[in-house]
Parts: sequence; C-alpha cells; structure tokens
Amino acid sequence: MANTTSAAMPSRPRRSNGQWAVDGRAPLNPNEEFKQAGGSPLAVRERIERIYSKRGFDSIPSDDLHGRMRWWGLYTQRAEGIDGHRTGTLGPDELSGRHFMMRVRLDGAALTGEQLGVLAGISRDFARGTADLTDRQNLQFHWVEIESVPEIWRRLESVGLRTVEACGDTPRGFLLSPVAGVAADEIIDPAPMLAEIARRYLGRPELANLPRKFKTAATGHPSLDIAHEINDLSYVGVVHPRLGPGFDLWVAGGLSTSPRLGERLGAFCTEQEGPEVWYAMVRLFRDYGHRRLRNRARLKFLLADWGVEKFRRVLEDEYLGRRLTDGPAPALSVGNPDHIGVHDQKDGRRYVGLAPRVGRLSGEVLAGLADAVEVAGGARVRPTPLQKLVVLDVAPDRVTDLLARVEPLGLTARPGPFRRATMACTGIEYCKFAFVETKAAATALAAELDSRFEGVGIDPPIGLAVNGCPNSCVRIQLADIGLKGQLSRTDGGEGFAYQVHLGGGLATMGRPEAGFGRTVRGLRVTADEVADYVERVVRRYLAGRDGDETFAQWSHRVDEAALR
Repeated sequence: MANTTSAAMPSRPRRSNGQWAVDGRAPLNPNEEFKQAGGSPLAVRERIERIYSKRGFDSIPSDDLHGRMRWWGLYTQRAEGIDGHRTGTLGPDELSGRHFMMRVRLDGAALTGEQLGVLAGISRDFARGTADLTDRQNLQFHWVEIESVPEIWRRLESVGLRTVEACGDTPRGFLLSPVAGVAADEIIDPAPMLAEIARRYLGRPELANLPRKFKTAATGHPSLDIAHEINDLSYVGVVHPRLGPGFDLWVAGGLSTSPRLGERLGAFCTEQEGPEVWYAMVRLFRDYGHRRLRNRARLKFLLADWGVEKFRRVLEDEYLGRRLTDGPAPALSVGNPDHIGVHDQKDGRRYVGLAPRVGRLSGEVLAGLADAVEVAGGARVRPTPLQKLVVLDVAPDRVTDLLARVEPLGLTARPGPFRRATMACTGIEYCKFAFVETKAAATALAAELDSRFEGVGIDPPIGLAVNGCPNSCVRIQLADIGLKGQLSRTDGGEGFAYQVHLGGGLATMGRPEAGFGRTVRGLRVTADEVADYVERVVRRYLAGRDGDETFAQWSHRVDEAALR
C-alpha cells in the first residue's frame, strides 16, 4: 500500500489573501477591481464637477455612484419608504435614493465663527437644514443633490474645510483631543503633528487605495479622550524619562461585527517623528493588508495574524528603516473625556463643553452657535468623539452670556446624566445598513431616563449607545449599555428589537483597560420596553453595587437574572 502519511503528502498551496507585498496586485473581488480601474478613485471629483453635476443623478455609473464617490465624502442615502425588514435583502440600487449624505472631515479642527456660518449656510441651502455630529468628530449633511456638490465644495474650501477621503478605503478623518492646545493639564499638544500629517499626505493617490479604511487618533490629555483602543493608529501622550513628552503608539483596534481592541506597540515617538511613523504605518497596511475578503480587510486582522512583535519588526525594517525607541505606557486616566461643563484653560480663559441631543444639530443651530462664539470674543468650537461640542477660548466674563445664548439652541453645559452620556448612530432615517430608527428614539430615551432619575446621583454617568445595525458606529460593545437594533422573531411574527450589551467601556475615568460588554442569552428588548428595562437594570446596580464599584464591574460580576 502506498504511504499516505502527512509527511508524504504534497503540501497544499497557500491561498492568496490579496496582500500586495506577498500575492501581487491582481484584484480578487469586484471592489478591488473598481479601485484599480481607471486610475486613482480620487479622480472621480473631476467627473462630478464636469459631468454628473451638469447631467444629473442618472448620468452617474454604478462604480462611481456606489464606489469612488465615497473618496470625496459622498454616500447615497437610504431611499424613503424602505423599512427595516428589507435592509438585508435589497441591492444598493434598490436601497439608494437620489440624494446623498455628504461627510465633512474636520480632523479635530477648532471651527471659527466664519466656518460655522459657512456650514450653516450649506445646511440651509442644500441639505434641508440637516447637520449631524459623528463620533469621529465629523459633520454630516443629508439630502444633498449631485447638482449642488461643486458649490458646496467651493464654499467649504473657501474657509479651509474639505471632504477629501472622508469615506472610502482611505485614511479617514483624524480624531484629536477636543481640548488640544488649551487644557491646563495637557501632557503634549498633538494638533500640530496631525496638521502636518494632513498637509503632507491627504489626497495623495499612492495612499488612496487601502484594503479598507484607516483610522487615526491623537491625544495628549490625561482623560484619554479619543478612544485610542479602537483606532488603527493612536498617539497617546506620555512622558519619556529621557526624551520628555511624546506619544505611546497603539495599533490595529476596531469594532463592527468582529471587534478587537488595539494593542500597544511598545514604541515611543516624538512629535517630530509622528508624521514619518504615520506614513510608514499606512503604507504597511496598504501593502500587507488582506484584500481577498472585505470583511477581513481591516488592520486588526493583520495584527491578529502577525502579533505585535512581527508587526513592529516589519514596520521598522521595511518602512522606517530604523528602530523606534521603547517607551512607557499611558498613566491611568484622569477626568471625564466628554469635557462637559466649564473648565480652565492654560492661558486663563475657559473652555465649555456642551451636549446636543445625540449629536443632532441643524443649520439653525450652527448659525446660532456661530453668532454665540463671535459674541464670546472670537471663540472656537471643536466636536468631540462623543457627539458633543467644546467651545474654546472663552473669556471668563463671557461664560455666562455664552451659556445663555446656546441653551435655546438645545446645547447645554448642564445636561442630565443620560443626555450627557447617550450617543446614537444615523439609523434607518438615512442609513442603508440600519434596521431601526435611532436618533429620535435615543433622544426620547435619554429624556425619559433623566426624568425618572431626577435627583438621583449617578456619577459617573451611565453611557448608552443606540445603534441601528451590527456595525457599531457608536461603539455598542464599549458602552455601559449598548443597544443594537435588529430583526427579531416573536410570537406575532417578525419585528424589531434591541440586543443588549452591558458593561463595556474604554480606559477612561480611571478604568485601567478597555473591555467589551456582556450579552445576556436570549435577551431582546423592544423600543416600547427599553426605558423600563434600562431603569430596572440601573436601579439594581445602584442598590447592589459594592462600594464605588462601576456599572461595568457590577455588570460583569452579577448573575444573568440581575441583568434581565
């Protein structure tokens, strides 16, 4: 009989992952094909300006409409009248309406009154008054028509704003500490470093075809306020014992349906080294990232395959050409990363953190805010990664007037605990992936809970995240209470409910490390039940916590019966 042991059998050929540096550049799926066809995806701007904006929506071919236009911040929004039962069954043409969501990448910009006024005008003139803050510190308009896009770009760019690479398989918008450059307790100001990265590298065709999106974040604030564990590359302010203030590097975090926390690279970089490190990291991802299967094309899957030691070695040997300095880990976080309230700046002025309702603004609110910051002495405004706003550079004698002017706009520095700590994604109102409505539901939920818990001390606030689908755009796995909308089968047929995640959190407010929430087997909560459910669980926590035990600690300690 022939020898059939494994030693005698021929080895199976390795299956290609579509890694350019290993497998070559032959595209392995339709997405990779359109990205390589016809030059850089960034070239679609010229067609939008010259052809589509003049000939109308029907002149746009599918690869541009559902593909390349994302490279300039444009997605078709969900067609009206399509309910959540059909979300997963229709193709992009059937789900898409004839209007666009346009994302303005802000990269942590401190917006002036003039810039806010331009954004307000765009909202009023071209977006039916819409304007939403995202948890990536971006601003999104809806109802944008293709005919208006060139004029919107002209207005944005006249005040230094842009949409380039706000979406698509690109280096996405940067997260920056909302109090960068002004906080009295800041370790290092990362704003100049990120501005230099943007100046050098954004919009370069060589970096415009990545396997998937690449997310960057930087903070020098001790509250660790940029969700550093869930970005592809995060710079976290630390003090090196020999080199002084700089950044500890974290790599390859991400959520969605396969969440993975980023890991410390163990490397320190100075502010001057930061742009070089960023450029090296993005090229490593471009060349070694997986491209065969789109759901495994994020950097987190490459790190899972390689491990930190190999990842750092390839980065240093093949892309930097030198070793990075080993460095210290960040200290335990101090303070609330939402920056709500009135705080001292290092220059004697104040910064004021304001809470909208789950990130929802409007052209009217933007215009009112523009007027308020001008009256406050030329203050500036930064969005935060928690769908909030921070007004910078307020003279101490103008704080009271500022608060009085923004309160009628729906912006408050004294929100209830649930309004303060609730986020919501776009939801079925505009998003093609969503199953349920989120913005109005989350607004009503937070208001109801603040009413039910009025006078009850909840410190720190218990965070809620309301998401319309599994993609975790508002970090449901890392919220104290994450609510994921989905189809749900009941005795009455197929309906909608929330899957519940309990006890997640980032390494903020003294928590030593990030952790994912706990799901309770079989637990689904309908929209009508959710306020009662949250109240029940929070009251059990308040009654049963052990000393200063956090909600996350309690949620992971108690048995499932307490969480139902």
